[in-house]
Amino acid sequence: MRDHIFTTALLLSFVVSAEASESLSMAVSPARSFAPTNLTIRIHMERDARNRVFEVVAESGGFYRSSRIQLEGTEAPAAISFEFRGVPGGEYDVRAALLDGSGHERAVVRRHVVVIDPADSE
Repeated sequence: MRDHIFTTALLLSFVVSAEASESLSMAVSPARSFAPTNLTIRIHMERDARNRVFEVVAESGGFYRSSRIQLEGTEAPAAISFEFRGVPGGEYDVRAALLDGSGHERAVVRRHVVVIDPADSE
């Protein structure tokens, strides 16, 4: 069991976006699964007085879900987790962004996630 937990943690560490900036990183789990699935999105951000809004979006051709939270600059948490439940089959662009007080993007990361619809594999 302990080896399983270690392996899972190790795999999640490799799911971080290649576009991650130093101030923002994201892990999405699972990166591949069968529909419907629950996507767990873990965000790590550098605390900064300019951070005012955090937004995460999961989008495919036929599905869109987003969440937006207000941040209190240096008082904001360094890590945030989201769960999007019941995500249907499709190829998803999962995007996370840090915004300043004027709504300008300070940092953006993306991940590609595949949710396989069992009906499509028949």
